[in-house]
Amino acid sequence: MIHGVRPRTRSILVWALFALGTLVVLVGSLTVWVKRQALDTDSWVNTSSNLLENDQVREALSVYIVDQLYANADPQEVLEERLPTNLQGLAGPLAGALRQPAIEGVDRFLQRPRVQELWENVNRIAHEELLAVLNDETRGNITTGDGTVTLNLRTLVVNIGNELGFGETLDSRLPEDVGQIQILQSDQLEAAQTGVKLIKWMSWLVIVIALACYAAAIWLARGRRAMLRNVGAALLIVGILLLVIRRAVGNYIVDALASGEPVRGAVDSTWLIGTSLLREVAWALVIYGLVILLGTWLAGPSRYATRARGFIGPTLRDRPGLAWGALAVVYLLLVLWAPVPALRNWVGVLILGGLVALGFEAFRRVTLGEIGPREADTSPASV
Repeated sequence: MIHGVRPRTRSILVWALFALGTLVVLVGSLTVWVKRQALDTDSWVNTSSNLLENDQVREALSVYIVDQLYANADPQEVLEERLPTNLQGLAGPLAGALRQPAIEGVDRFLQRPRVQELWENVNRIAHEELLAVLNDETRGNITTGDGTVTLNLRTLVVNIGNELGFGETLDSRLPEDVGQIQILQSDQLEAAQTGVKLIKWMSWLVIVIALACYAAAIWLARGRRAMLRNVGAALLIVGILLLVIRRAVGNYIVDALASGEPVRGAVDSTWLIGTSLLREVAWALVIYGLVILLGTWLAGPSRYATRARGFIGPTLRDRPGLAWGALAVVYLLLVLWAPVPALRNWVGVLILGGLVALGFEAFRRVTLGEIGPREADTSPASV
């Protein structure tokens, strides 16, 4: 107990720390997701590759590419150049009739391993270039002139157009702005760079703050097991809330951006794939919460928990090496499985492993305190 602090003040402080820790977990989960999804090139490339492998997304992308080529490369002119003079009048109708086959051809083209590798490389280079600008390191394919920050993806459009037979001179015939994607206005660049630095700085800090708030709340609480149980429930609720937010925001975005059913499917798939890391973070919180709730229940006074402790207690007391070995094997299997993001890097593995070990030791001491020491063997010695 803290001397000189009123019980009511102490209770308010405990619940304030608990509430702050829960709020930080919610905000920090979103921050960690943004950092891993938007600022990690490998994660970005993996998401982009998954998008191209999705049928609905690839179909929408095929329509977009063909529309861009038809709008800028004039397929009717290309056909007129290749048809005999007496058949050049058919160039217009043929160009219109070939639009759908062209879309299907682009779809098949995008499924080729070589093209998917090209797509992956383009996305990797584009993301690295964008991060360079956001880190105030302007590089080749990114420019910040004329009031905008622009990403140059013209090469990909030209390569696909050449594969579709739009002619070897396609590059020279396309307008200069084809494949030029405006990322943000130059007057927004400083704010974006500040935001990137803030997200990088906050990603680990919020985790430390949340753990500190929860640890302080548990330490100050009169019933520490009950407060730990509340922490588990909070993590579970925040995880479920993130899943609900992900679905609700996705529905809003689909309704706002999609006009037709095929487009709705593509937008919905894009959102679900693009937020897959957020789903992993949410499910990690759900799993952590359930584990804490299970642990506090096993350490609680209920009849079934008492029976469970009585059943495993002798092993914890008489064969502690076996108990710790079994825990280590289970944890290593979890690390190999890596169902949560924390188990995919060595820092997370060490931190989570330390917390599991502390929790197991606390549970072991509670159990040993209940069953008592091993009784001495008083039977006559054998001769």
